[in-house]
Amino acid sequence: MFKKIKELFRSPLFFRGVVNAVIALAFMAVYGFLCRYSPISPVWSGLIVGGMYLALTMMTALMFRYLGSRVSLTADSEITPMLGNITLDLIVKLWLPVIICDEAGKIIWYNKAFAALTTAKESLYGRTFEQFSDLPVSVVMADERTEGVDIAAFDGFYRVKGYKMSSGSKNYNLTVWSDRTELNRVYKKLSDAEALIAYIMIDNFDELMQFVSDKYRSASSDVEAVLKSWAQSVGGVLKEYARDRYIFIFDSRFMAQFIESRFDILDKIREIRVGESSLPVTVSIGIAQLSGTLSDKDRAAHAALDMALQRGGDQVVVKNETGMDFYGGRTKTVQKRTKVRARVVANELAAQVSKSSRVLIMCHRNPDFDAIGACIGMARLVMMCGVKVNIVINTRDPNFLRCLGRLRTLPEYKDSTLFMSGPEAQDVVTSGVLLIILDVNNRAQFEAPELADIISNIVIIDHHRKTAEFATQPVITYIEPSASSACELVAEILEQSLPPGMLNKEEADIMYGGILLDTKQFTRNTGVRTFSAMLYLRGEGANPADAQTLFKTELGAFMREAKFESDVVIYRSVIAISADDSPANTPTDRISAAKAADKLLSIDSVLASFVLCRIGDTIHISARSMGSVNVQLILERLEGGGHYDAAATVVTGVPMSEVLVRLKAAIDDYLNN
Repeated sequence: MFKKIKELFRSPLFFRGVVNAVIALAFMAVYGFLCRYSPISPVWSGLIVGGMYLALTMMTALMFRYLGSRVSLTADSEITPMLGNITLDLIVKLWLPVIICDEAGKIIWYNKAFAALTTAKESLYGRTFEQFSDLPVSVVMADERTEGVDIAAFDGFYRVKGYKMSSGSKNYNLTVWSDRTELNRVYKKLSDAEALIAYIMIDNFDELMQFVSDKYRSASSDVEAVLKSWAQSVGGVLKEYARDRYIFIFDSRFMAQFIESRFDILDKIREIRVGESSLPVTVSIGIAQLSGTLSDKDRAAHAALDMALQRGGDQVVVKNETGMDFYGGRTKTVQKRTKVRARVVANELAAQVSKSSRVLIMCHRNPDFDAIGACIGMARLVMMCGVKVNIVINTRDPNFLRCLGRLRTLPEYKDSTLFMSGPEAQDVVTSGVLLIILDVNNRAQFEAPELADIISNIVIIDHHRKTAEFATQPVITYIEPSASSACELVAEILEQSLPPGMLNKEEADIMYGGILLDTKQFTRNTGVRTFSAMLYLRGEGANPADAQTLFKTELGAFMREAKFESDVVIYRSVIAISADDSPANTPTDRISAAKAADKLLSIDSVLASFVLCRIGDTIHISARSMGSVNVQLILERLEGGGHYDAAATVVTGVPMSEVLVRLKAAIDDYLNN
């Protein structure tokens, strides 16, 4: 309280009040004197004294204001140089390193803290900012973040914040350095010690044990021994939580080691043989390499394992913050003998169809007989459920027109309302529509990708390896890379769902032709279930001779096919490459290119073939393999996909020469690794 009173007495306001009080008392005395001794009347005396008092009070107020402004100007003129001296002294004595550069990055001043960082005894004036930093000063100054930018310097890590200064007509860059070496070391230590979760599954034991069931225990123990040795080498924990399924927990610092070795654990497992079987044991592994709770990592690892299985197994899928990385996938998938999953999918699919108001069926662009046959077979199932159905397809495609010519005799196909284009399909979309996608799982290859974006209820049935996660989680996902074709999968579903005789002969012929196409007349990727599906189609009236007529080639197409076979380059001694960059090519040349890719495999010593065909602004690539080269992994690098021994992709807006360079780089990467 006394302090406040003391401050009040010292304040200018108090001094001004005292002055005004003294003036008022003085004028009161003058007024009293005039009233007593002056002949002037008291009224005039009061007016004269009041006017004088008012004038003097105004003069006093003006004087105080003038003096106050003078004091303020005096203070500013004294504080400005004082602040300059304090700032300079602060920068010089600051414990953080500071350097000042010109706009070109040449050092014109630095403090003692920065000099202490360097081992050089000579002066640093005239040297450049880049001599001490892995980033130029322009990058540091352009960064607008409050905390600055991280750089590597002096065998450590620093966070540098830049400030622009000017003196006269010259501009300068002032940078303040903060040492974060120890903090980064702690961050790395914590990151390296973060627990990662992996799920491991032996993915072909059931098939290997068909005839050597008595060898299960020894084979299982061999696999577990290899996995445990792998886990112990990195101090991880491996536990079997179900038959042939394991969970593996390890420190994240070992991920770089695993990736560098390209997960050689797959090769070690592949060396295990069961009995006298020539087929190797394979495993699928899903790893979650991302931040978050253990629950988040657990879900991500499960999703990665599902992706590995849907891609055919014998591989590792790592789910990280940006997407998924794939390793392995060097062996062909073994076709499963059981149809249990097909029966479950058939029941669930029938339930989904029955509660839908309309079903749209869609395949990939440029449909082949397998895609068209799968769509027709699925449409028959929807018709049996009594639900309105439409097939979304390019109605001008030559393959479709050939199939439609056979279906015109059936009443369901006499009018054109069953088939529609993508834009037409968008007009009929409602909340109750179900979209069934067949023979493709890559959105970029859909006939109408926008339908998959606006429809929430989606079913995907495909035999190609899965290439990416879906933006909308399908209600049913039936991806079976071991199947020969989409028609095989649909035939199994129809066998479980339709009464005998419900599938028309013409429909069965086209589905039969689809299987013939994808199996190359039963010479590729054919298993027990393939022949079982063919037996079902034969029972529904399919005629092999009639199905073969789908593949008859016109003379012009035959000549176009020969064009690709006449200009072939053998790359890396085992890869045949043919390219046609003619602007006169038509969509039918794409089919000729695919057929040429098959025929190039007949060349001695050729293990895989790639045929490139330009159609307009797009280059189509068809790839085939004898079985020892995974063409699907090669074309995945060009955003394509498919099977182990048959794959395709398209590249738009790129010259043929550049596409060939990319293709050869992908082939080199695959063969070298």
